[in-house]
Amino acid sequence: MEKLKEIPTVSLTRFIKHSLEILKNPLPFHRNNFNNLGDIFELKVGFNTSVFFCRDAGFIEHALQKNHKNYEKSKIQTKDLAKYVGKGLLTSEGSLWRKQRKLIQPAFHKKQLEYLLHALKSAIILEYRRIEYNKVIDVFPILNDMAFQTVVKSLFSSAANQEDINRLQFITEINQQMMVKELRQPYLGWWFKASGILGKHLAYSEEAFSILKRIVVERRTSKSRQNDLLDMLLESKYDDGTAMEEKQLLDEILILFTAGHETTANALTFTFQLLALHPEWQDKIYNEICELKKETTNVMSRIMASKLCQQVIEESMRLYPPAYFIDRVNIAADTFDGMTIKGGSNLLFSVYEIHRHPKLWDQPNTFLPERFANGSRKFSSQYFPFGAGPRKCIGNNFAMSEMIIAVTELVSKFKIYPEFETIEITPLITLKPKNAMLRFEAR
Repeated sequence: MEKLKEIPTVSLTRFIKHSLEILKNPLPFHRNNFNNLGDIFELKVGFNTSVFFCRDAGFIEHALQKNHKNYEKSKIQTKDLAKYVGKGLLTSEGSLWRKQRKLIQPAFHKKQLEYLLHALKSAIILEYRRIEYNKVIDVFPILNDMAFQTVVKSLFSSAANQEDINRLQFITEINQQMMVKELRQPYLGWWFKASGILGKHLAYSEEAFSILKRIVVERRTSKSRQNDLLDMLLESKYDDGTAMEEKQLLDEILILFTAGHETTANALTFTFQLLALHPEWQDKIYNEICELKKETTNVMSRIMASKLCQQVIEESMRLYPPAYFIDRVNIAADTFDGMTIKGGSNLLFSVYEIHRHPKLWDQPNTFLPERFANGSRKFSSQYFPFGAGPRKCIGNNFAMSEMIIAVTELVSKFKIYPEFETIEITPLITLKPKNAMLRFEAR
């Protein structure tokens, strides 16, 4: 009988010793452990608590696809995030998740997305008017606002006023910052509660739900149809013919705001930074756009034909995946590649490390969009920008369409120049850019 492999352990003492640098940016600490210990290690984060960190592409494929029924999301999403945004697709498990996924999936099919593309494009063009020529700017705030506006337009058309939009954006962002503090400083949990800080942020969530409820009530009362996502959600029916209850509807909408804008803003910011460093790819995309404009005026057709642009975005998400880790807990004990993971273990799969693994990628730290010349399907066992398996991001087609429009519209109007030395990152709940200073010149 083959002897089971032992999983290397990083002690609690070492974790505490490096706690300040982990709080600032945990990725170098984890990379050092991967390089020294291999593709999986156990990190002790308490006297009786540990987390298994993994950059084994085969293991993540096993957990998300081949044996996905034995793996559920950790409390990071099902409890920590859920208390801010409710129980929806992103934060639910089991029968509730299956029921909601089946109900909502049709709203994100490519055919339905065609109704939203003009609203997406209009929102993007409007935000790009804020870009000033020949001035050094941090592009992330503009792209963050733009991504939020596109979610608003796709969900509500013109139903939400600017004051509500600004408030919803403020609440989703400040509550994410609070959640990061809770996750990285769990030893201060008692203080967050006793001081009233946690209560203040939960009150923000209630305010967001109140705003969304008012918008939904106004839409129902008006009986007007806008062909937006809100209409699709209101008209969706379960197998028994019933519609979503109001609380569930509001949870799903707030989760779409939370998950739908920031990851896109992050990915676009990194993409434009990489394009600034590689102007030859700006020229390739520009030439592609010019040719497509001669062939068709249909937005969806242009998106589907923007192959070079898609390659750049896919390579950008390989190097800087917005969802840079995926968390799971195995329900029952499981064995993979000679290792046994006891039931109830916390696992964090590092998408960031898998996407840069030297055994999986040629020149893993180099920007090479041509590696995706034949699409990303050939890398499906090692490339996870939207996750994988049954819980793959429901909005992946929406996000890719939005990003292609955003990149092609910007490159068709501007030349992009870098005003930074290196691409900096801030790993929070998502992988965020830092100091994304760019300069734009008119074409």
